[in-house]
Amino acid sequence: MMYAAATLAILVVILLPLVRALLGPTVYDRIAAMNMLGTKTILLIAVYAFLTDRHDLLDIALVYALINFIGVVAVLKLIEQGNFYTEGKTVVNNEQKMKEK
Repeated sequence: MMYAAATLAILVVILLPLVRALLGPTVYDRIAAMNMLGTKTILLIAVYAFLTDRHDLLDIALVYALINFIGVVAVLKLIEQGNFYTEGKTVVNNEQKMKEK
């Protein structure tokens, strides 16, 4: 019974970042919410692995955690710089470009 309550609590907590991702005022709030959603999903996979005594799911949770981290870093870099790779150049904001004109 306690395990069902823990699983239900995790499912409720998963809904909170989902609401934040939909209502977030900035793109950074939405990215943070999606990162939290991924973290809660990893927790849910780990609890499910414990309840069903399937230890192979922990490997899947670990890989999902790495993909979640790399994905968030890549999206943030894309938003900040406009691309994934800059050839050693510093990225100039659009505001700075407008000031130069």
